[in-house]
Amino acid sequence: MRRRDFLKAGAVATGAGASAIAAPAIAQSMPEVRWRLTSSFPKSLDALFGNAEAFARYVAEATDNRFQIQCFGPGEIVPALQAMDAAANGTVDCAHTPIYFYIGKESALAFGTGVPFSFNSRLQYAWLVNGGGNALMDEALTRFNVVGFPCGQSGTQMGGWFRKEIKEPSDWQCLKFRIGGLGGQVLARLGVVPQQIGGGDIYPALERGTIDAAEFVSPYDDEKLGFARVAKYYYAPGFWEGGAMLHMVVNRERWDALPKHYQAVMRQAAEASMNAMLAKYDAFNGPALKRLIAGGTEVRIFPNNVLDAAWKAAHDLYSEMAAQNPLFKRALDSMIAFRTENYLWWQVNEYAFDSYMIRNRTKV
Repeated sequence: MRRRDFLKAGAVATGAGASAIAAPAIAQSMPEVRWRLTSSFPKSLDALFGNAEAFARYVAEATDNRFQIQCFGPGEIVPALQAMDAAANGTVDCAHTPIYFYIGKESALAFGTGVPFSFNSRLQYAWLVNGGGNALMDEALTRFNVVGFPCGQSGTQMGGWFRKEIKEPSDWQCLKFRIGGLGGQVLARLGVVPQQIGGGDIYPALERGTIDAAEFVSPYDDEKLGFARVAKYYYAPGFWEGGAMLHMVVNRERWDALPKHYQAVMRQAAEASMNAMLAKYDAFNGPALKRLIAGGTEVRIFPNNVLDAAWKAAHDLYSEMAAQNPLFKRALDSMIAFRTENYLWWQVNEYAFDSYMIRNRTKV
């Protein structure tokens, strides 16, 4: 039932006098709020930028349009990679962004989005909610004058677009590769020259040859961005983002000034929009991949020797970073313990079921 309908029903049930008394109280508890949100993602991407729009729409609907959030794309207020900074300094009220963009400020933030060889989408969320991950991210974000909570999930991302095949670990050598987060630091140990570039700037960089290869998200987004026109080979999986989580990052003073029920509305809207986003990817990635293949894209799977080299590089890097940053170490230890415990269950049940269904998907 919509809030307005609920209030009307209450007036009928309790009488006109009661409704006259309730109206001013309700107005006081539902103040008019107008916020600005900056996103790290181009407006053309209806799953990513659309996730921020869905979040804002849910907030408005739940507050009878008294709390409205206007969404802006990269470059309209600040560039894509400065979204959290804009929320922190009050240029905007909130930002929709993956917090691993800001690991140069605090390396532990990488775990909020996902690190190489961590979790799939469901386990990433399970760790944040039930494995202590959110508390660790809260601790990491506190020093930046922001509050953050999960708001978007892409599922396992693709490994990216390449002009040449990756058959051996040595094929990474001197490759200028657009990749964000700790994935870039891991692959740098294998010879990659990582480039962190906002989503809207990837295609021209790849087309001009400024970079040799690029990863972004998934077939649904990558098809829209046109990467198939400038690179032939499409690799899987994106082992650096097995379940990439996005966050809503809110200026702390603006957050503290909100009524508590508005804060609750924002958290619930973030969860609802996250579920809708993942459902969109699960529904539309398959058809998009088929279209890309029909257009000439060649799908490749990273060989095990390439994955094994990256696994070793990742965990060597984690050990070094943990020795330098106690918060990173606590997050790493928590992630590894959760991963070890819960992939056992996944192997017994979820993986066994999925494997059987995949083998038999064409039998009917």
